[in-house]
Amino acid sequence: MLAREDDVLEAAATWRRAGKAVALATVLETWGSAPRPVGSHLVIDDTGNFLGSVSGGCVEGAVVTEALDVIETGKPRTLEFGVADETAWRVGLSCGGAIRVYVERID
Repeated sequence: MLAREDDVLEAAATWRRAGKAVALATVLETWGSAPRPVGSHLVIDDTGNFLGSVSGGCVEGAVVTEALDVIETGKPRTLEFGVADETAWRVGLSCGGAIRVYVERID
């Protein structure tokens, strides 16, 4: 779901204040065709609710899945999706671009 960046960060703060475990995904780098610019955010809570966007399509689903693991383990990770990666078609990056996304738990 697309939202203003301020809305995404406010949702992260609101969800944390409500006692939810939260992860924040941030676009670190893009190459070629990418639907969201560097600095775009996606916030995910421990039940899989999310707000914002880091790419669109199936990439969002993959990032949400990874974020749930980051919430559980507390270990941040950098995800890469791109045309050279065999997962590109699976996650919807058939447009010829690549992105790198950092996912961290917000404590």
